[in-house]
Amino acid sequence: MTQEIITLAHGSGGHAMQQLIEQEIMAVFANPLAPANQATEDQARVPLSLLQAHSNGMGGQLAMTTDSFVIDPIFFPGGDIGSLAVNGTVNDLAVGGAKPLYLSCGLILEEGLPISDLRKILQSMRRAADDAGVAIITGDTKVVNKGCADKIFINTCGVGVIPSNIQLSVKNIRVGDVLLINGSLGDHGATIMAMRGDLGIDKGAIRSDCNGLNEQIQALLEACPGIRCMRDATRGGIAAILNEFAQSGKVKIQLKEDSLPLKAEVRGLCELLGLDPLYLANEGKFVAILPEAEAQAGLTALQSFSEAKNAAIIGRVLEPETSMAPVLTMRNAFGSERLIDVPYGEQLPRIC
Repeated sequence: MTQEIITLAHGSGGHAMQQLIEQEIMAVFANPLAPANQATEDQARVPLSLLQAHSNGMGGQLAMTTDSFVIDPIFFPGGDIGSLAVNGTVNDLAVGGAKPLYLSCGLILEEGLPISDLRKILQSMRRAADDAGVAIITGDTKVVNKGCADKIFINTCGVGVIPSNIQLSVKNIRVGDVLLINGSLGDHGATIMAMRGDLGIDKGAIRSDCNGLNEQIQALLEACPGIRCMRDATRGGIAAILNEFAQSGKVKIQLKEDSLPLKAEVRGLCELLGLDPLYLANEGKFVAILPEAEAQAGLTALQSFSEAKNAAIIGRVLEPETSMAPVLTMRNAFGSERLIDVPYGEQLPRIC
C-alpha cells in the first residue's frame, strides 16, 4: 500500500479497502480454514466434524463469547490492544472449561491511524492466536471519521468446545473449598495507570500480565478434577468476581491478606495513588475455587508455568454468618476482618 495512514477510502468498499483487507489483514491471518477460494465470502465455514473431533467425541457443548476492546493507550509494556483482544477472548472461553478454537476480528479504524501501527497490532494478534492455538477465521473492517473513535477499536467473538465431563459453575461451590489464583494482582491496571500522565514513574517498571490462560487452565483441570468454577479477574479485579461468587453461591468468602501475591511496584503505585489492588484489572490472572484436598495438586500444576510461578492459595469458602448476607471479607495478620464490597465504578477508565 502506498498510503501511510488510514483514510476514509479504506472503508469505502472500493479498491483502497480491498487492498487494506487483502494486503494488511488477510495476509496476516491466513489459515487453512480461510483458503483463497473462501476468503471473500461473508462467513467462515467450519466443518462440524472438526468441532466434534475437538470435543473428543464426548458430546460436549459449544462455547461462545464476545468482547470489545477500546484501551487507551493502544500500546503498553507487556502487550497492545491486539494481543489484549485475542488473549481476553481466549481467556473468557478457557475459564468455562472450553478449548478455544476460532476467533473473529472486527476492526473499527479512525481516519488518520498510521498503517504502521495497524501492522504491529495485527502481527501481535497473530502471535497471540498462534500461542493460544486458535485461528482467526473471519472479520470485518470499518473506517470512521477522525474524532469518531480513538485510533482503533477491536471486537472479537470466540468459539470453543467444552467436553461433557467438565461442568464448571458457581452452583458447585461448597463450604470448606479454597481459592487459588495463578499469580500477582493488578499488573495490568497498574501498567495502564503508569502510562497515563506524568506520575514520575518509570513507564517500563511495571508490565501488563496480558497472556493467554488456556494452557494453564487445561493443566489445572487435569490436576484437579473436582474444581468448582473459575473466572478471569479483569475489570473490577478479584473483588468484583469474588463478590459475584459469594452472592451466587450464597456463601461467605474470606481472603487472607498476607497470602495475596502482589509485586512491590504495583503495591507502591497503589499506595501513591490511593488505589486498592483488589479492584485493579488483570489480563492474565484467574481465580479458581476447588476442594481443599486438591489445592496442592493445583498449585503444583500452575507453578510449572513461568507465568504462574507466584500462584497461591488466597482464601477459603465459609458458612455465611446468620446475621449477614453472603459477603467477601479479608482477614489480616492481626486477625481483624474487613468487608470487601462490590466496586461502585471503575477505578481506571478504558483498561481493556
